[in-house]
Amino acid sequence: MTPMVVAVVLGSALLHAVWNALAHTSKDRLTAITLIAAAAGLCCAVALPFLPMPNRVVWPYIALSTALEVLYSFGLVLAYKLGEFGRMYPIARGTSPVLVALVATFVVGQRMSGLEALGIAVVSAGLLALALSNGLPTRADLPAVLAAVGTGCAIASYTVVDGVAVRKAGTVLGYSCWVFLTEAIVILGVTAALRRRAFLSSLRVDTARGLGGGVISLTAYTLVLWAQTRGTLAGVATLRETSILIGAAIGALVLKEGFGRLRLAASAGVVLGILLIAH
Repeated sequence: MTPMVVAVVLGSALLHAVWNALAHTSKDRLTAITLIAAAAGLCCAVALPFLPMPNRVVWPYIALSTALEVLYSFGLVLAYKLGEFGRMYPIARGTSPVLVALVATFVVGQRMSGLEALGIAVVSAGLLALALSNGLPTRADLPAVLAAVGTGCAIASYTVVDGVAVRKAGTVLGYSCWVFLTEAIVILGVTAALRRRAFLSSLRVDTARGLGGGVISLTAYTLVLWAQTRGTLAGVATLRETSILIGAAIGALVLKEGFGRLRLAASAGVVLGILLIAH
């Protein structure tokens, strides 16, 4: 993987952690996710007339990716409602790399080098250690953990779908904008159905935070899609999840959730894995 691709994915990871922290710290997380989707969708609606249309072959992928992104968004709301950011974020994001690596290798047929495979294993172990740094989940934690793991499965699924599709689309920006636009329409519809008469008034809560998060989210994922046209699905997906390091730092420094020795050691392991993947 070239240094440029590594740098782009790590930049995306930083942006991704920031918008997730914005969503978690919002007074109303459902509204936050809805505003994030709406802002990204609005940007895409403005840009699409000036972008080439994706190739016809990827429209089923766009539909499937939209469904998976919606599941991911509402799964994230549930996980953040049930558990703390510093633990739920690593579990949700840390589940994905191993699943993506397995599917990319044995289903998509993308080969990886020995160093890349070792790096993915080291990063995944570090991410798991971050998720468990406060001890094993208790029975009371189980609903939150299940929500986070389910969210991670959705992440892995749309990562593979988008990674395959964007190579066929003929346009990274066109593909990204259609996915974000359709996702915004569905999320707005679902939230409107859930909130009913309170829908419009609920959007006035933390509006600036949500809209800003939408622009960041769109930028972060479009960078990942570009990287997926230059690197392997497993490598890009694993590097992207280094956003967990940033998320853990935000949880400790901003949200005061703690950052002990185990998290420091796990973070060092993740950095080592990044170097192996980028070798």
